[in-house]
Amino acid sequence: MNRVVHPIEQESFRRLRARLDTSHFPPLTRAVVERVVHSAADLEYAHDLVLDEGELAKAHAALHAGAPVVVDVEMVAAGITRRDTVCRLKDAESGPGLTRSAHAIRLAYEQVGPGALWVIGNAPTALEELLTLDAAPVLVIGLPVGFVGAVESKAALRESGLPAVSNVSEKGGSAVASAALNALLYHPVPQPDSQSEEKS
Repeated sequence: MNRVVHPIEQESFRRLRARLDTSHFPPLTRAVVERVVHSAADLEYAHDLVLDEGELAKAHAALHAGAPVVVDVEMVAAGITRRDTVCRLKDAESGPGLTRSAHAIRLAYEQVGPGALWVIGNAPTALEELLTLDAAPVLVIGLPVGFVGAVESKAALRESGLPAVSNVSEKGGSAVASAALNALLYHPVPQPDSQSEEKS
């Protein structure tokens, strides 16, 4: 089903592209960068994001094949409008050396197992906990926000070698994390090449 784009959104992206040249990015990278920039009205994300086109392509295929999506907080879930998500924060409890957000990640992993897409936009401790698990994620969108732990947790994500979307600064948040996932959801799925049939 094709997504109907509201004229206000069309105009917003037109203005974004007038101020920011994204034409040099490969397709999925461009989609993620533009949607994140659009969600925050912050052009600096174009230089702050760290992402890889090949990893995005694998995640895009897995997402459209039905891979589960796990989020750290309901605000991230609320921003993902075209896919059901798993969020276990309501069921989680804090304990010695364990935040509720970290416990929620453990519970979610017990539920979905390996091969999920993880979208973390709020809690650095959620991202830190994910990195301790053998989660074998298809992609980690790790964009937690904050002055304590956010930069460090995102650096640890990049150092882990896991397929990821992250950023270098303290910036982030639920809106930008869900926007990155939405970029992959909204991007068209390649159709089988029918040229060979036409030539025969």
